[in-house]
Amino acid sequence: MHNPKTNPQALAEAAGAAMYARDAASQALGMKLVEIRPGYARMAMPVRTDMLNGHQTCHGGFIFALADSAFAFACNSHNHTTVGAGCTIDYLAPGRLDDLLTAEAIERTLAGKTGIYDVNVTNQEGKMIATFRGKSHRVAGEVVPTHS
Repeated sequence: MHNPKTNPQALAEAAGAAMYARDAASQALGMKLVEIRPGYARMAMPVRTDMLNGHQTCHGGFIFALADSAFAFACNSHNHTTVGAGCTIDYLAPGRLDDLLTAEAIERTLAGKTGIYDVNVTNQEGKMIATFRGKSHRVAGEVVPTHS
């Protein structure tokens, strides 16, 4: 096994596992962390009946939550405690009941304490549902302790 203190991929996996274990919101929405690596995260969420709006499509707030969670996992994958400083989302197509939505978050830039991440949300057929851009800000601390 790789030492998470010296291996960036192992550190990203350890940070992702620790965050997911205490992320009651993502768990309650049925989200799964599918893949994580430094500056990257992919999460999936099934669209349930209780996520449908009055048009019988997935409420935008749930799509936003999925994109925001993927963003959070990607920007914390370097094991520096990082929070969202701002974000925007554009909805491109509806999510439907029983769709499996996947959010793929990619780090575009990380300079000092600020990062920019793009997140694309697609359905199980690869159709774009939404696109999200988040700005992160690093604060004090680590997701998983690496110093004894």
